[in-house]
Amino acid sequence: MSSDSMGQPVASRRVSVIVPCRNEVEHIVPFCQSVAAQRLPEGWMLEVWIADGMSNDGTRERLAAFCEENDARFTMIDNPGRIVSTGLNRCIERATGEFIVRLDVHTVYAEDYIAQCLATWQATGADNVGGPWRAQGEEGPRGRVQRAVAAAFQSKWVAGGALSRDLAHNGEADTVYLGAWPRQTFERFGVFDENLVRNQDDEHNLRIHLGGGRIWQSSAIRSVYFPRSSKGDVFRQYRQYGYWKPFVMKKHGQAAALRHLIPGMFVAALLLCVLMMIAGSAMALLIEPGQNHRLGALWVSAVGIAGLMGLTLLYGSAVLAVSWRIAGEAGRDLFWHLPDVIAAYHFGYGFGSLRGWFDALVRGRPDPAFGRLTR
Repeated sequence: MSSDSMGQPVASRRVSVIVPCRNEVEHIVPFCQSVAAQRLPEGWMLEVWIADGMSNDGTRERLAAFCEENDARFTMIDNPGRIVSTGLNRCIERATGEFIVRLDVHTVYAEDYIAQCLATWQATGADNVGGPWRAQGEEGPRGRVQRAVAAAFQSKWVAGGALSRDLAHNGEADTVYLGAWPRQTFERFGVFDENLVRNQDDEHNLRIHLGGGRIWQSSAIRSVYFPRSSKGDVFRQYRQYGYWKPFVMKKHGQAAALRHLIPGMFVAALLLCVLMMIAGSAMALLIEPGQNHRLGALWVSAVGIAGLMGLTLLYGSAVLAVSWRIAGEAGRDLFWHLPDVIAAYHFGYGFGSLRGWFDALVRGRPDPAFGRLTR
């Protein structure tokens, strides 16, 4: 409890930090120490709820020890659902603050991160506030792939111009990184959809928009996110993002932004060309020479080959050009990794989207194979 200028005690207002985590044994204690070092405005006090997704790598033991021995403001709770949406909801159920801030373990925050969230909310009255999504890789040769992943992530040519990746944007946005909400937001719009393994934040922000709420991005809310450090992990992560997006759109009957559709459309076009090439060639082999149908089969095969070569050449040229441009800003040593990284983003999301649309529209339910978070 703080005191006013006359020395009289002033009742503190509370901000609740909510954190989902699973198997973060190397990162959990440094993360907790960074949260404990946050500088809050006078008159505000902090509580931290960390929902552990039943970690089996020693995270639970280290986290429990920190909560018990180092800082009573921190509390660990169980997240049997083991995914982000269930973890966030378990924390929200227990949070007592009038303002709720989500943090993730693989992000480094400015010391005034929470204070800036509070200031932005008080200045705008928005239903959700947050900062831009800034990615960064570790320095040195071992971090080269991660730096390429971060540089591609930040590029509008890869991300499709998403405002959440624009480090300079201040104003209303369709989504923000992580998020911070007055408690009334959850009372008005509900909590996170526990059927979604990914994109639960996008769906919640869409719900806010459709309900007449506002989301505000401030460049003063600063953090740095450390992305995956292997191209295979990026592919699997974005395949999962792409997979769950159709379920969000189906739930709300909401058309997707063009940037969400292009990867799936491109992969579908490539697959169609391959199918035409294989089917046409197979039919030509089965039809006797000289028959009219054989000529048609060969034409189908030729169109498939031409389409596949054309799309591949067009995409490859574009990726090389974008890679060279990104490398000019982030470092020429990243150029040799960038084409693979960009392809991992696009093809992962594209393949995931196609599978997601099939399961959402044809099967009518998600595949349990996509129900586990990848890291």
